[in-house]
Amino acid sequence: MEQQLVPLLFSRLLVNNQPFAVTLTESAFFWQPMYRRKGGGGGSCSVPICEIVAVRETEEDGISKEDGRWQKMPSFSTELTLHAFTVYYVQRSKGHHWECSEVTFSCSDHLLCNQWVQALKEQLDLQAMRPKHLIVFINPFGGKRLGKQIYDEKVAPLFRLACISAEVIVTERANHARDHLLEADLAQYDGIVSVGGDGMFSEVMHGLISRTQKNSGNDENDPNADLIPCDLRIGIIPAGSTDCICYATVGANDPMTSALHIIVGDSQHIDVSSIHHKNMFLKYSVSLLGYGFYGDTLIDSEKNRWMGPSRYDFSGFKTFLSHHCYEGVISYLPATQTLGSPRDASPCTAGCHICRNSGQRLRISQKEKKFKFDDEEQQQWKVIKGKFLAINSANMSCACPKSPKGLSPAAHLADGTIDLILVRKCSRLNFLRHLIRHTNNDDQFDLAFVEVYRVKKFKFTPKYCDEEDSDIQDVGKNLFGQICRDHPSCSCAQLQSSWNCDGEIIKHAAIEVRVHCQLLRLFVRGIEELTVQKDVTNSFVV
Repeated sequence: MEQQLVPLLFSRLLVNNQPFAVTLTESAFFWQPMYRRKGGGGGSCSVPICEIVAVRETEEDGISKEDGRWQKMPSFSTELTLHAFTVYYVQRSKGHHWECSEVTFSCSDHLLCNQWVQALKEQLDLQAMRPKHLIVFINPFGGKRLGKQIYDEKVAPLFRLACISAEVIVTERANHARDHLLEADLAQYDGIVSVGGDGMFSEVMHGLISRTQKNSGNDENDPNADLIPCDLRIGIIPAGSTDCICYATVGANDPMTSALHIIVGDSQHIDVSSIHHKNMFLKYSVSLLGYGFYGDTLIDSEKNRWMGPSRYDFSGFKTFLSHHCYEGVISYLPATQTLGSPRDASPCTAGCHICRNSGQRLRISQKEKKFKFDDEEQQQWKVIKGKFLAINSANMSCACPKSPKGLSPAAHLADGTIDLILVRKCSRLNFLRHLIRHTNNDDQFDLAFVEVYRVKKFKFTPKYCDEEDSDIQDVGKNLFGQICRDHPSCSCAQLQSSWNCDGEIIKHAAIEVRVHCQLLRLFVRGIEELTVQKDVTNSFVV
């Protein structure tokens, strides 16, 4: 039996002229009708303190004393002068969407009303993880060019309601956000908000990680450097073409949902992969790193930006028809000491025990790390040589609305591993079967030509690659026209592909990739299990 908490405050208050028993504890705020209504319906509601957005005292004429917002006052016949306050709180809607709901309580005792307002505010002040001052970067050009409008109309009002101040910067060029973060005084902020798509998030992420390593004296060009985790959290307001990172960490691409996660101060670690070429740092990746099919699709889509988001479908279909495969060598270090497998049936969800245990093991391993581990790792490296239609690595599921399960459904956000997926040369029909399985509930890895490994590091060397000059820009001049030296009539007409790194092209084919466990934190909590239905308010046992 769950232990009941002692109420901090208990009163009989009115909601829509109906008497309710209202209770506040250290963990929850809930109200229930004093008398059962005809036909049922109850009207009871319970909200965790951590999911209350704000509380405002309301004057008799319906105007909030604090922000001038007009509030709906309960209409009833009474000779008493009523005083009221409104509580704004998170309510779950369809899927993983959150909404900001409100309820107004009233009573005849002004002192009692004020007591409730102060008690609720005191509990909100104890929520230490909530941000107070944010820096917001808005990409006005991403997606449908609605980033600024989405922020102004949907996000900013919620931030003001929650008393969060924000310094807003509308980016004017590529890497504007990254360059600003490299030089700005970040100590004054509690977090960073990216308004845009995956490209905008990538800019913010690169700026924050690079700034953290610079302050710590770390050399990003050293592929063996142990990177320092970032202190500031990043929030994502989706306003791009794909918004894969937001979808894979929240479960929905909805600006209001993301804004509420930021307001309540959610925090979730995520892994970040660093990508190097010959001791030269190239990029960081948090979702998809793809060579072959996804790399070719991205290159072709860049030629058709005038088509908007539909260019990805067009280029993907065109790349599927071309059916190019690429020969090379993959070397990888298996993640032998981690929990879970890429073939697990259960996805990573909020409060994931695998990610939590991985964080604990990370802290222990950092204290016990010895040089002998390097020798052990050298003995564990595995090598695979072949022809591949696609080589993909996933730090997370890479789920999106078109692929609800994602590229690797069982990938974890913060377990310190990468899921390495190899799709060997096969027929178009078989490859189509693999792609279709990204959109349904079938096991996409249960195919003879698909291999998946959970790894810590991997290296790729293409067969046709001059190690002294492997710049994809040079190869890209004939990217869709070169003939295979060994098989002039085969489907592997391209000698090299390029890497698609979270929607950006990497200019080198030969790369070395290493995952850094829990390097970054987001204003999310992971995807919640759908135990709360649309017509049921937040349940909380007190």
